[in-house]
Amino acid sequence: MTGRVAVLGASGCVGRQVCAAFARQGWPLVAVARRRAAHLGAYRFLPLDVAALSGGELAKVLAGEGVEAVVNATGGWVAGDEEMHRTYVRLVDQLIEAMAMLPGPARLVHVGSVHEYGPTPHGLTITEELRPAPQSVYARTKLAGSRRILDAVRAGELDAVVLRVANVYGPHPAEASFLGGLVGKLRDGAELDLTIVDAWRDFVDVRDVADLVVEVTADRAADPLINVGSGQAINIRTIVEDLLTAAGRSPESVRERAGAVQARGGDWTQVDIAHATRLLGWRPRRPHLESVRAMWEAAGAPAGVLSSHSTA
Repeated sequence: MTGRVAVLGASGCVGRQVCAAFARQGWPLVAVARRRAAHLGAYRFLPLDVAALSGGELAKVLAGEGVEAVVNATGGWVAGDEEMHRTYVRLVDQLIEAMAMLPGPARLVHVGSVHEYGPTPHGLTITEELRPAPQSVYARTKLAGSRRILDAVRAGELDAVVLRVANVYGPHPAEASFLGGLVGKLRDGAELDLTIVDAWRDFVDVRDVADLVVEVTADRAADPLINVGSGQAINIRTIVEDLLTAAGRSPESVRERAGAVQARGGDWTQVDIAHATRLLGWRPRRPHLESVRAMWEAAGAPAGVLSSHSTA
């Protein structure tokens, strides 16, 4: 590939690492986001609200940049029903239209969510064959966007792949996320009064996700739907305790309240990653404790000493 890859949502948690992964492998790229972030200074940057553009306007921008591949990593933590529809559905419609108008073949990699499948029973491992049954507005709108892309692929109108990604952690978590908020409180030395739900989630290092994005951008033979995770559920309490240890704080320093699960997923998420391994030889490389260390160290704070009790 001789043209550029455009990373939409480049200022976000996933987009940031996707840009870095492409850059490490020497890909020419253009970072696209509504606002410039400090880490985007190393790349060509376009300040664009992609959802505000028509398909034709977006196609003109991408063609002008010589784009041959697009990664859609937009809208990780938008709020409100209308804004979710705008970001997860309308933007996707305009992106599909724009891709069809580009002068040459172009590849789309769409970062979806494992929560598109909806809540799953404790112990179930989510495969690509599971029929989605989302309940939240977030999950329904994310699924709607992914389905539009998959339908266009099956109709022969689009060269694309949808990655349904589990919860991510590692360096620079989104500030609006539970872990991002916890990192911020620890960094600021704030008193900790936490609601910790009794939930098990599949967490995958965001850098491993970014590495896979690069792989599927280059490998146009990859299937159009791939689940991405660590393949293992871990208790939220374990991640909290390991992050406290990395920050040099004891679990006893936290005032804890029990709470019901109100996040994007249910109380159990575990992803089957066999499809990604079989197709691409991909498996996550960063173990759990490395991801927790990176999450804390990226906050600009010294690391404590992590124990080895957690699952890698």
